[in-house]
Order: sequence, then C-alpha cells, then structure tokens
Amino acid sequence: MTASDYPRLEQLARAAAQQGNIDAIFLMAEINRAEIVRDESKDVEPFVTVGSWVTYWMNWGIPRKTVHLVWPEDRSSDLAAVSVLSSLGAALIGLRAGDQMPYRAGGSLTVVTIHSVERSDRNVTPLIRAKASARDKPFDDDPGPTAA
Repeated sequence: MTASDYPRLEQLARAAAQQGNIDAIFLMAEINRAEIVRDESKDVEPFVTVGSWVTYWMNWGIPRKTVHLVWPEDRSSDLAAVSVLSSLGAALIGLRAGDQMPYRAGGSLTVVTIHSVERSDRNVTPLIRAKASARDKPFDDDPGPTAA
C-alpha cells in the first residue's frame, strides 16, 4: 500500500467500520496486514492501489473484467469504477498479477484472481464525473429571459 493512500484508507475504513460496514471491516484487516511503501518506490508498481486499472476473473467462471479502483466519492454510474470501500475493492487493494484473494460477496465466498494491473497517472482526469451533490450549485449557461 502506498504511503500516500494509507492515512486516507485507514481513516475511511475505520469510520465505516464503526458504523458496522462489513466491507470496511474487511478493508481494515487488509490495511493492518499491508506493507506501507513510498509512492516513488519501484516496489509499488505491480500492486493494486487506488487509481489502478485491474483486470481479473472470478472463480465462478465469468469472463475477464477490467475495473478502475476509486475512492468512494469518485464512484459514478460508470460500471468500470469500483469503490475501495466495496467488498471487491477491499479484496483488490494490494494484490498483483497472479494473486488470488477470497472475499464475501452477496453472502457467498468468491475468489478473485488478478490478471493484470495498470497504474494510472494521478494527474489524469476521468471523462465521466460523479453527479454534483445537492449542495453544489448547478452550472447555468442559460440565464433565461431578461426584462427590457
């Protein structure tokens, strides 16, 4: 796990686990057993981190699938985005190509096998953004009619 991701992941997982989130409890266990490495280290390259693109398959035979591991607030309607606070996201963090990880999903045990990991540039902006929250004011490019 990268040194820059660790504090945020730990805080996120701890807060959600205190509310009884089962996936957060699993993520906390993964965080507790993780080795923390500097972001610049070559040792981090092959591992799944937040922002990685991961190609995997499941033990129950679905074809390979590629997903983007994201922070919960970056999760959008994009089906390729998987929150690190989901059961799959918590299972993926820290794995590398060839690794397998069992995790619980929908009440049954599932095993994910990693095919490949691609690290994305932190400065890349996704094309699809999450919807603005209710507190954000929508952009109004049409001021409407004006009185003469």
